[in-house]
Amino acid sequence: MKKQTKAIHTGFRRGDAYGAIAMPVYHTCAYEFPDTDKMADSFCGRSDDPDYSRVTNPTVIHFEDRIKALTGAADVVAVNSGMAAISNALITLTSAGQNIVTSRHLFGNTFALITNTLHRFGIEARCIDLTDIKAVEAAIDGNTSCVFLEIVTNPQLEVADIPAIASIAHSKGVAVVADTTAIPFTEFEAKELGVDIEVISSTKYISGGATSVGGLIIDYGTVEGFRQRMRFDTLMNLGAYMNPQTAYMQTLGLENLDARYRLQSANALELAQRLKGLKGIVEVNYIGLPEHPYHQAAVRQFGPTGGAMMTIDLASEQACYDFLNRLQVVKRATNLFDNKTLAIHPWSTIFGPFTPEKRRSMDIKDTTIRISVGLEDMDDIIADIDQALGN
Repeated sequence: MKKQTKAIHTGFRRGDAYGAIAMPVYHTCAYEFPDTDKMADSFCGRSDDPDYSRVTNPTVIHFEDRIKALTGAADVVAVNSGMAAISNALITLTSAGQNIVTSRHLFGNTFALITNTLHRFGIEARCIDLTDIKAVEAAIDGNTSCVFLEIVTNPQLEVADIPAIASIAHSKGVAVVADTTAIPFTEFEAKELGVDIEVISSTKYISGGATSVGGLIIDYGTVEGFRQRMRFDTLMNLGAYMNPQTAYMQTLGLENLDARYRLQSANALELAQRLKGLKGIVEVNYIGLPEHPYHQAAVRQFGPTGGAMMTIDLASEQACYDFLNRLQVVKRATNLFDNKTLAIHPWSTIFGPFTPEKRRSMDIKDTTIRISVGLEDMDDIIADIDQALGN
């Protein structure tokens, strides 16, 4: 079956008692077993019978199975946020005394997790320029647990050469972990690019218009022991498993992901092209534009669509505040890939806790507005942005 058909028709592991064609929401904590042998098999991982909904639930399992069918992954673990996906994956891979090679162009919370939180547990962060392949090679040593990257950095919109990074990492026995939230996995094959572990905020495209918060850890089976440690150590002991109601909503979102994404990415390209002509906008930054410095790298790796995230730069920080305050249709809000178009000033919000010097070192500018493009008619969004610019 093609991907869109798999997204809709991947079957249940067990038939429903009433013949439901949508996986029911199993709002239960525990499950009764017919005998002690089957109970022991479940708790010790010798069967796939659910035992406790903190670590396994039929509704969540079905959502994981649909993701497996779409990606060809060896295993998928659904968790309760994108940050949970990142933290659980990195904790599974990394021990005290090791280091993570990553970019200085990371999303604010991800940067804080790797450089602050994990640092407290004896894990070193090596933040380099991942577009410099020689720097990547120099940063990896015998204590490197993984290379972590975002396929499109947020909000800088930088695109690294993943196959080149993977070639170096794998030659040294190091795993590649990629946050692929910016472009849906229906558009490209992460494993073919050399990604070992894919992490995603399913809150974004998959949820179906910001219905719920969730995350995915997609394991391609290329890191020895990862599945066992993820399932029976990290997941069991940290308790970040997705809840069944979220899995149900995100399964529905998965079914119409392709249709929504086609419109969102087309809207983003149209908006980016039209914004270039508006008075008051200094720069438009969108990887779908042919003149963007990372356009060709993005097309080569992720296909012709450029996602639904872009940035614009205005004349000053005050101009950004004035612009945001005047918006009437576009929502002043965080999150990405909602059905609604959203705008935020990353300097003062997402990266606000960092010092000005740290923000500048991460190439965060006080003149930048990040826009997540939604499903509206772009004439209305353009009109709102134009009036918010004071035109």
